[in-house]
Amino acid sequence: MLRFLAAALALASSAAAFAAPSAQPATVRLDYTHSGNALSDSYAIERVLIEPLPWPGDMAKNFDETNRGQNRVEVVDAKTGDLLYSRGFSTVFGEWRTTEEANKLSRSFSESVRFPQFDKPVRVRILKRDERNAFSVAWSVEVDPKAPDVVKQQPPAPAKPIPILVSGPSPQKVDLLILGDGYTAADMKKFEADARRLSQHLFTVSPFKERANDFNVWALAVPTTESGISRPSTGVHHASPLGTRYDIFGSERYVLTLDNRALRDIAQHAPYEFIEILVNNETYGGGGIFGQFSTAAAGNAWANYLFVHEFGHHFAGLADEYYTSPVAYQPSDVRTEPWEPNVTALRDPARLKWKQHVTAGTPLPTPWPKKEYEDASRAYQKKRAALRENNRPESEMDALFREDLARTKTLFEKRAHRHAIGAFEGANYEASGYYRPAMQCIMFDRSEAFCPVCRDGIVDIIDLYAGPAGR
Repeated sequence: MLRFLAAALALASSAAAFAAPSAQPATVRLDYTHSGNALSDSYAIERVLIEPLPWPGDMAKNFDETNRGQNRVEVVDAKTGDLLYSRGFSTVFGEWRTTEEANKLSRSFSESVRFPQFDKPVRVRILKRDERNAFSVAWSVEVDPKAPDVVKQQPPAPAKPIPILVSGPSPQKVDLLILGDGYTAADMKKFEADARRLSQHLFTVSPFKERANDFNVWALAVPTTESGISRPSTGVHHASPLGTRYDIFGSERYVLTLDNRALRDIAQHAPYEFIEILVNNETYGGGGIFGQFSTAAAGNAWANYLFVHEFGHHFAGLADEYYTSPVAYQPSDVRTEPWEPNVTALRDPARLKWKQHVTAGTPLPTPWPKKEYEDASRAYQKKRAALRENNRPESEMDALFREDLARTKTLFEKRAHRHAIGAFEGANYEASGYYRPAMQCIMFDRSEAFCPVCRDGIVDIIDLYAGPAGR
């Protein structure tokens, strides 16, 4: 990966210089609040602003036909209703409303959508999936970028973007921005090294490996006064520009920021379509929301896995395929077909959404050593909980993870259908009723590779932003 370093040294450090050709339109951002509970929700506009950098995307690829996400943004001509731009996405609110807390109280979350500026007033529509798994309009608002209340001047950049990999002008590439949180001024060289190390690892994993030339990678971190981010369950509280922390929704390993406005105000100073936040912590943790951002603990022994797994959520909308780890989400009695490309309710095996990968004769559902796996996993989860409860050194957790992965590989290695694509029951945090494509995948455990179905899901998004390979 010497070209990572070569690109950084050969190119000027100004992100604006490589963001987009001068003909690119401006970037409009609509900040709004999304409030509610498990039963109802509502929206309200906060502000409209013009970001400092031009639109990073290709204007010939304005329409998203991947059908991903719990939500969808559509920008239409305010007079004619003609569709001008669309993208699927999910939200932190969407996850929170599936927790037990959402049955007891209401909360408000900040959200944003970004789109290219058009030479006319537009109507921005936020759609969400209904009980039929189809999109319907949840909220719409007219936006005129020339209106006097639109914020057109931004404060100076709080930090300088670092070009990690520049493969070409932003409109023809996928722009990944790596943000740092919990890095002090003295930690800035460490942040750059972490960003280089983890992005280089991403491009050793297929299909990112084969499509590395379709990406630009930038890094940016605003220094903090203390190293590391907050971990409230252990009494650690650190102020940080992005507000990233552990213990989201009561899950000790779940790392997100709930301060969307702070995130966007910092990210706007570099070209981006996707964001991964590196937190300067050793404790295992991460998170990922499709179309929003992902996070990973850069100092953890499993940082490579965390970076790739969580980016799979954020970048391609891949679902978690594991189901034995405790999560904050409440199970649902309804088994609608998930929108995520790598899990299914298997309502009709003959119409399995990844049937092109299934070899004739493979049984659906597909047998696997489910009971043996679950028996071992229960014992493993008990040990894991005890380590966290007793605040044991992270090295002991690392060793437990290695032991668990080795045991799983041994259990699977000589089983029938080990390398088959089928429908293996147990996925999407549920032991029954949902199925994954392969016995093992990065989205199932801490293994090294995406299954073919997940790879397809990733390629779809790369193609959406950068065009098909070999174009």
